[in-house]
Amino acid sequence: MRIRATVAAVTGALALSALAVPAAQAAEPKVPADIAAASEVLHADSGRSAFVGAVDGEPTVLNATFSSVKVNNGKNIAVGTTNVVKVPVSFTLTHGKEVNIHAADFFAGVELYRGASFEDSIFYFDSNDATCTDSSATVASCKATVEIDPFALLNEDAGSWKAAAFAVAFNGEDPENPNLDNVGVKVQDPTNSFKLQRYSKLTVNASPEPVKKGKTITVTGKLSRANWDDNKYHGYTNQSVKLQFRKKGSDTYTTLKTIKSNSTGELKTTVTASTDGYFRYSFAGTTTTPAVNATGDFVDVQ
Repeated sequence: MRIRATVAAVTGALALSALAVPAAQAAEPKVPADIAAASEVLHADSGRSAFVGAVDGEPTVLNATFSSVKVNNGKNIAVGTTNVVKVPVSFTLTHGKEVNIHAADFFAGVELYRGASFEDSIFYFDSNDATCTDSSATVASCKATVEIDPFALLNEDAGSWKAAAFAVAFNGEDPENPNLDNVGVKVQDPTNSFKLQRYSKLTVNASPEPVKKGKTITVTGKLSRANWDDNKYHGYTNQSVKLQFRKKGSDTYTTLKTIKSNSTGELKTTVTASTDGYFRYSFAGTTTTPAVNATGDFVDVQ
C-alpha cells in the first residue's frame, strides 16, 4: 500500500472525514497533463481510471507497433531526494496508412512502471506526448521525456521496473467523454527493463597530510543513499566498500582492501604510507543503489 507519511492536525468531523479517504488515494501515478485523457483510456481496465463505469464501449486495437524502444539510453535510473530526474525515451512507431499520428487527438509515449505487467502495475510514470518525425508514410521516429519526482517515490519503489510503449487515437471523440468503441489503443509491453535506484554518495578523507613514509594513514569516509520516505540522505549500513589507491602519475586505481560500512554508513581503516598518491573508496552498488566512487584524496608522502 502506497502511503507517504505526512503530519497534520485534524479534529472532530475533519478527522473523521480524513479517515474516510481511501488509503489508495495517498499516492497517485504521475501523468503529464498533455496525455491525461489518453492515460485514462489506457488504464480503463485497471480500476484506476475516471472512465471506469462512466463511458461506453471498448477500445479497438490500433494498427501500430513499436520497435527500438530506449529508456535513459539503456542505463539504470538513479533518483536523489529533491531534483526531478528527466528520463529520455525514444522509439520507432510503425503504423497503418489510415492512422494519422499527427492528429491533435493522437497520443504516443512510454510508461515506466513497477509491477508484473502494464495492466497489473503497482505504480507508474508516463512520458509526455512524444514528438514524432516521419521517416516514411508509415514509420516515424519518436522522442519523449519521463519526469520522475522523488517526492512521489517511496523506498519500496527501488528495484526492478519495466517500460511499455503506447499509442491512443481518439479519432474525433471527445477525450474527456469518449465512446471507447471509436478509440484506437495499442500497448506494447514490456519493451524494456531497468533498475530505479536510490542515488548514492561516497566520501573519503585520508590523513594526516603530509605524512612520513612508513607512518600510518587513517582513511575515513561515508556511504549514504537517498531515502525516499523522508527525502533525506542516510548512511547505507553493512555494505562492502573497497579502499583503492592510485599512485601519483598513474591513471589506474588498485584495490588495497575491502571493508564494511558501520551502522551509520561510516567507513574507517588504516594503511601504511609508502608513496605519493590518491586514496578513494569504491562501492560496487546493489539492485536498489547505484555504484559510486569517491573523489580521490591526495596524500603527500615525505
